[in-house]
Amino acid sequence: MTPRRMLPPLLLGLAAALRGILPAQAQSAVQGAAQNAAPGQAPASSDPAGELALVERKNFEIAGFTTRGGATVGRMRIGYQTAGTLNAAGGNAVLITHPFVANGQAFGRNDANGPLGWWDAIIGPGKPIDTNRFFVVASDTPANLYVRESRTTSTGPASVDPSTGRPYGMSFPVLSIRDFVEVQKGLLDSLGVKRLALVAGPSMGAMQAIEWAAAYPALVDRVMPVMPIGRMDAWLQAWMEIWEAPIRADPNWRNGDYYVQGREPPLRGLTDALRIIALQTQDRAALSRFDGRAAEGQDPARRMTDTVAVDPYLTEIATGRAKLADANSFLYLTRAMQLFLNEYPDTRAALSQGKASWLLVPGERDRLFPIEYARELEGVLKGLGRPVRLEALDGPQGHGEWLTGIAGAEEAIRAFLAEAPRAP
Repeated sequence: MTPRRMLPPLLLGLAAALRGILPAQAQSAVQGAAQNAAPGQAPASSDPAGELALVERKNFEIAGFTTRGGATVGRMRIGYQTAGTLNAAGGNAVLITHPFVANGQAFGRNDANGPLGWWDAIIGPGKPIDTNRFFVVASDTPANLYVRESRTTSTGPASVDPSTGRPYGMSFPVLSIRDFVEVQKGLLDSLGVKRLALVAGPSMGAMQAIEWAAAYPALVDRVMPVMPIGRMDAWLQAWMEIWEAPIRADPNWRNGDYYVQGREPPLRGLTDALRIIALQTQDRAALSRFDGRAAEGQDPARRMTDTVAVDPYLTEIATGRAKLADANSFLYLTRAMQLFLNEYPDTRAALSQGKASWLLVPGERDRLFPIEYARELEGVLKGLGRPVRLEALDGPQGHGEWLTGIAGAEEAIRAFLAEAPRAP
């Protein structure tokens, strides 16, 4: 495993810079990592030489998009951004797919005072995913959680149905991870991309990367899923049902019909759902500073109305996220994840075609998608004769190491991309 360098100033800078699309997650997770960092364990390089110029956000639209379930969305729109130059053969493209709690701003700044992209540590000139070499594309998914954030463009349940003039709500068609891939395929086709030198993403983005390898095996040279799973089993599906429960129980949810002017959105339920995720995405070590402590000014040993210190911390994270999030979009994203690789009998069948090389980057302390899922996927790929390497991140943020610890895989990523792709 690659040692990580001690560079806390960048961590603190990221905490300030990422208050936009990842307001609480970036601030709390990154500041926590900076506070707890030991020599050799900071997640990112502070070298400013590789910073991109301002990156323009653009929109892409498909008229009459048909979902895998057979429904039609009249106007499917997503936002995207690019960096680097596509070569004449259209074969030096890299697709970055985003996680549940982000949008497609994976790299660069969209304005001079805006936040850095969430993978800016590894994407840019001279960085592991080198924009001097690759044409890098990152897009929003449909039904993006942060559809209320100004930099996000995403058609989903909060969008207006052109046939009724009202927001779709729960009448919006069910989407799967494969649907996300199909929208991305349309975007890449419009940009002239013929092959993907790499498709990479963390968490839900890892699912999209894997689904790309399954859906278009002849087009993908390399796959880098970060915090990956190779299958969606009943245990994970059940956790996602638990995530959803507070939203569905909130009286303000109204079966998804809360967009009418004057109605309060189900903010309490959404916040509670995000509290669960905020806990699951961190390791015990990341919360150890709260061990045995009461919330400030409170005494839970004497009063049942008082609470422990970790409770307001999780609430702060979740509240920050909920301000920009949409409850129905949360439900649509969890359903899409529950349908990961749902068109195949098993992982082996899904990945039986193609010759892509793989770099798996799980978290040793990941409590959301435990590392055993990555090891299972590694076994399937080896059984299929695929070149595969596993580079685990072992930082205290657990699943959140996709953000705070990704530079720990820098050397592995560079080596992975230096290898010539296998013949298609």
